[in-house]
Amino acid sequence: MILTGSMCAGSVRYYAACVEAGVVAVDTAEVRLPLRHSHHRYAIAGPNGVQQLTVPLVGETNAMPVPMRDVRISEHASWRRLHWGALFSAYGRSPYFDYIAPDLEAIVMGHQQWLLDYNEQMQQLVIDFMGLPVEMTRACDIDAHGATDLRGKIGTKKPDRLPIVDVPYYQVWQERHGFLPGLSILDLLMNTGREGIITLMKMNKTER
Repeated sequence: MILTGSMCAGSVRYYAACVEAGVVAVDTAEVRLPLRHSHHRYAIAGPNGVQQLTVPLVGETNAMPVPMRDVRISEHASWRRLHWGALFSAYGRSPYFDYIAPDLEAIVMGHQQWLLDYNEQMQQLVIDFMGLPVEMTRACDIDAHGATDLRGKIGTKKPDRLPIVDVPYYQVWQERHGFLPGLSILDLLMNTGREGIITLMKMNKTER
């Protein structure tokens, strides 16, 4: 079991750690969220390279003192429409876009008020569509004593030091930009579908 912060469309590396652990306890009481910047940001690869997408939040995000479970989503600047447009531009030509698009669009264009709800819906969509052997739960709902604490160790601005290797996989814009590691799990999902689990398992192989 691992203990993590809540991630918004977390990175491929994050999901590799989740697959290795099997059970993931999400800390819904986590504060100082900017230190875990992936709680409302994720990176995709489009025709112009890597693009960072950010879910805007209500209130000041600099050292935000409120716990994750109380963080509200702002509807500022029509971000939902912009996110969906960016995802369509990035992955409209990918092999699995048409399969996942209806469910993904329903989440992105939804009416969630709380960031935790948005993140959990995104996580469950990824787990269900890719068939990942991962159980996501809230830390308050189970005994997380003894879990490996990855809060602040993965999904931050600094590279993590976990025994996870970046394994190349097919990316729709690879001929233009080369292979781009460290992207959101949505990139792996769109490009490889259920076969993406093979990549996630290989990433936990430390022998070179």
